Amino acid sequence: MADADAPYHHGNLREALLARAEDVLATAGADSLSLRALARDLGVSHAAPGRHFRDRQALLDALAVGGFTRLNARLRAAVDEPGPVTARLARMGRAYVGFAVAHAPLLSLMFTAKHADDSSAELRELGHRSLDIAAELISLAQQEGVVRAGDPARLAQVSFSVVHGLAALAVGSLLDDTPLEEATDLALDVLLAGLGPVGPEPRS
Repeated sequence: MADADAPYHHGNLREALLARAEDVLATAGADSLSLRALARDLGVSHAAPGRHFRDRQALLDALAVGGFTRLNARLRAAVDEPGPVTARLARMGRAYVGFAVAHAPLLSLMFTAKHADDSSAELRELGHRSLDIAAELISLAQQEGVVRAGDPARLAQVSFSVVHGLAALAVGSLLDDTPLEEATDLALDVLLAGLGPVGPEPRS
């Protein structure tokens, strides 16, 4: 085992710990994570991770921060790609579903950490940024007349509930024989239709 004072021979120990922790999270769950086990896996002393994470909770929080940073980057890239605003909304929905399905244990950890009573300001801000990105695009769509009036943040929250629910069904293998891509397209079609402008009430 490596000496605690020796330089980490694989490079950046903090990033290596996070990468290994995410692998363990994906395969064995959060309960299997410990700094001592990660140190053993990486061939360093059991004290070495303490230089970067004061305890297990600090490691979990760092995983959540990294997850939200990556998710927000994906959503921002989808939103910033040129095209009609409705196409950009659909791309954002697909980006969320793709991330949520590919990183389901991490996403669960992210939301758990965000809503903890002692969550950091950084974590809460990153957690809200996804909603802000969606609300900004919905606000633009309202200005263009392709999305109904209403609080953009509230509409964004409901929209996320649709794509998050779809991802949860996919992760739980509850879509039966419907391919995820097909289910995603249909869900987004229904969502965008529901977000569309409300017409006049029919006459009785």
